[in-house]
Amino acid sequence: MSLATPSRIRELQIKLYRKAKNEPGYRFYMLYDKIYREDIARANKGAPGVDGQSFEGIESKGLQEWLTDIGEELRNKTYQPQPVRRVKIPKPGGGERPLGIPTVIS
Repeated sequence: MSLATPSRIRELQIKLYRKAKNEPGYRFYMLYDKIYREDIARANKGAPGVDGQSFEGIESKGLQEWLTDIGEELRNKTYQPQPVRRVKIPKPGGGERPLGIPTVIS
């Protein structure tokens, strides 16, 4: 598994960072439109969240239909996020740290 951020996502991150640094008083009220981009949604591979859905499961049921449905919910602002799954993972020096695992569409 690669830990490198895809270039399109990295470009978005840099633009948002620069805007925040150049205009400290600016409020990002309209980031909502950025999260229904397919490249953003797929970038974070890993364990399923509280809904139990994984990318593989979604793809086996029909990826395009699922993406269309979620995109509509986001554009219409009717999407309601689900809770984040919390787990503890071991730290290299001993002990544990909390980790939040969002659902695929969180």
